[in-house]
Parts: sequence; structure tokens; C-alpha cells
Amino acid sequence: MSSHLLANLVLFGRVLRAAGLPVQAADIADFVAALDYLDLSNREDVRAAGRAIFVHRQEHLVLFDRLFDWFWQQRPGAAGLKPAAMAGERLRREARRLPGLPGQVTGVAESAEDETEVLRAYSAVEILRTKRFAELTADELEAIERLIRATPWEPPRRRSRRQKPAPHGAYPDWRRTLRRSLRFGGEMLRLARRRRRSKPRPLVVLCDVSGSMARYSRVLLQFIYALSRRGDHTEAFVFSTRLTRITPHLRHRSPDQALAAVVEAARDMGGGTQIGQALKTFNYEWARRVLGRGAIVLLISDGWDRGDPELIRREMERLHRSTHRLIWLNPLLGSPSYEPLTRGMLAALPSVDDFLSAADLASLEALAALLARRTNGPTPSFFSPTKRYARIAL
Repeated sequence: MSSHLLANLVLFGRVLRAAGLPVQAADIADFVAALDYLDLSNREDVRAAGRAIFVHRQEHLVLFDRLFDWFWQQRPGAAGLKPAAMAGERLRREARRLPGLPGQVTGVAESAEDETEVLRAYSAVEILRTKRFAELTADELEAIERLIRATPWEPPRRRSRRQKPAPHGAYPDWRRTLRRSLRFGGEMLRLARRRRRSKPRPLVVLCDVSGSMARYSRVLLQFIYALSRRGDHTEAFVFSTRLTRITPHLRHRSPDQALAAVVEAARDMGGGTQIGQALKTFNYEWARRVLGRGAIVLLISDGWDRGDPELIRREMERLHRSTHRLIWLNPLLGSPSYEPLTRGMLAALPSVDDFLSAADLASLEALAALLARRTNGPTPSFFSPTKRYARIAL
């Protein structure tokens, strides 16, 4: 699946949520996963999959169909999914046609005094979503930070060994079955079932804040802050010439206070890069404490390193053996001309499960959809310059 289509699928979910449907990031991830098994040229199959995942109430069915046709406008001669251009007047027309349309979209449509202003505002957000972090102005940077904090970052889930009652569970519940049979003279007329519970999977973030990452550090720290606010299952570290744990500093309610505390704690911010030494410190001092219960590790760096590549290779292998999944986010990967040819990246890539971009908001939204997946189906295919991986999905 192309990154362009993935970004539009995430945007479609956001449109549904704005219209009043209770859409979560996990629902968007399930929709993305479902499309792996469908022919995208069959429009009705895609619609049926969307209905099954996004529509939970009968009164939302008509609204979903209208928004589906509106967003995925079928152009002449095109059979696949084609996102339609967003038009303020069309949004207002749809709002008038649909009785009982939720107030959020109706209010947005009716309060717009000028269609040009609606289009301009929407276009500005869309441009920001795909604009590289390194090219943002000060005002755009503040807008991006607000969008990052508003994104529904849901923690990845894992299956627990514990079970709970479920009507269509995979495991028989003999104790409940026998208790029920006492009502009917010992006859087991219905088999009670159970399924395994799910729990949040620990998430560990290691972020490079060296001089070469200075253009991205502020936005990425906002991203880490947003992740940490979604629960107590996130541990965060930053590194340049040394490793610093910043989890306690991210507990401030104010993002500005949290980031100020991080800058105060990480005195080496903006210095040189020693990825291998930072990973060694993490592996020997922190891995046993924070990598239990199948943790996922996000390593954010551009790969520029002045240390020993052999140390990076050895410590990456050690880290990979201790994690459920090791994801490397590289801000440079969004550039079409980028190739991972630095010594640090070449040493690290054999131990990386997913090599993803962190160049713009759209790439972070795609990561959010990936982390929110709760199924055990196949992992989506992401760019990997060394090999393709077929491990169990999140």
C-alpha cells in the first residue's frame, strides 16, 4: 500500500470522526489492515469493509455512505479509490440533505461565511500535514504541535494470558457451562466461551537530540510528549553524547513546562552523536527495567554517528533480541533522494524491523495507525532497504 493512499485513509477516518461517527485510531488501523485482503478496484467491497468497521449505529449508515461517496469520488475511467477534493459548499449541501447530521459538522458548515475561507483553512492544514518539519516557519511549527497533541495516540496492545467471558470466544469455559447447566437439571444446553484479554504493550522511545537533529528535535519532543500522555506505559529517553531518561519530566500537564524540563535535564542536547554508546548504556542500565511484557521500541535518529559502527551493530542486535518490535524513525527518509548509506545506518539496519519516515505530520499519523493495530494479522509492507519482515503485527 502506497504512503499516499495510507495518508488518505487516515484522513478519511478523521473526516468521519468530525462528522460525528465514533472513530478511533484503532478503527482506522483495522480498515487499513482489511484493505490488504480486498481488491481496491472493487468499490463496493471497500465500502462494505468501511461499514463493518466504522458504523456502530443504524442512524450513521446513511451518513457514512454519503461521506464515502463524497471523499472517495469516482472519477471517469478510474476504478480504484480516488480521494475527492474537499469543497466547503459541497460539505454544506451534504449537511442540508442529511437530517439529524451531528452538530459538529453542521456547525462548521453553517458558520462558514465564505467558502474561500473554508477551503483556505482546510488547504492550510493539508499542506502542513505533508510539509517537512525542517521547512516549517515559527507559526507553522506551533500549528503542527497543536495537531500532534490532538492526534489520538493509542498504545499498542498485546494479548494477555488471562481470559474473560465472551459470547464468541475461542476457548470453552467449562466452569461457567457447568454452573449454567444446574438451571436445566444438569443438561449442558449452551457452551460458555472465553477469550484472551488485551493489555497495553509497553512503548519505549529513544530520541536523538544531537546537532544534526536540531531542526526536528522540538517537533519530535512534542510527539514524545503526546505519546506519554496516553498512559503509564511509555518510557522516553534522549541521547546525544550520553543517554538521559526524560519520563519524569514529561508528566507536567503543560507541554511547555515539560519540554523546558527536558532541555534542562539533557545538557548535551545539540552536541555530537554517539548512538552506539547510548544504546550500550540503555541495554546495560535500563533494558531489564523497561523492556518487559513485549515492549516496542521507537528509535528516532537520522543515523549520523561519529562513534564505532561495530558498537552500533552489536548493541542494536542486543536491543532487537529484547523487544517485540524495533522501529527506526528517520526524518531524512521523507526525501526522495535519501539513501541510508551512513556508517551508523548501515550498521543498524539489519536489526531494524520497520524503517519509517518521521519527516512530516502525515508520517507520524501513519505511525499512530500502525501502533493502534490490535489484530494479529500480517504487518503492512513498509520500506526496508535490507529485507522484508514477516513478523507478527502489533
